[in-house]
Amino acid sequence: MTDLELPGFTTSADRSQLRLFATVIGETSPVHTDVEAARAAGYRDLLLPPTFLFTLELMRPDPAAVLRHLGIDQREVLHGEQHFTYHSPAVAGDELTFEMKVVDYYERKGGALRFVVRRTEVTRGGERVATLQNTLVARRLELS
Repeated sequence: MTDLELPGFTTSADRSQLRLFATVIGETSPVHTDVEAARAAGYRDLLLPPTFLFTLELMRPDPAAVLRHLGIDQREVLHGEQHFTYHSPAVAGDELTFEMKVVDYYERKGGALRFVVRRTEVTRGGERVATLQNTLVARRLELS
């Protein structure tokens, strides 16, 4: 069940999203909330706060498609772990393309626990911006 790929999609972040997210996570650096401070620091616009790319990835059309393809009920899913590898900074207004695939799937405890490892490459005009990887854990509500 690995190498399942979903069609890519492109989106961008606006300044108000970045300011709200930075406030919620307690990020105090002004490069995330003040355009002039961001430009003085060498960025074209507000810098995306850490982990914000995951928020953008959730804007994917039909974000549950992978689970449905694997026969996993969304009620069974827990967030296992997540990694971010940043290759280039992204700022407000950047058009970012997200391409996700399932890179691993395995079961434990006689199939009671299923693990889905997803990797998403984020690019801007073909340039790598980040690699996101997360593991979802699905606990079967009932074993047949």
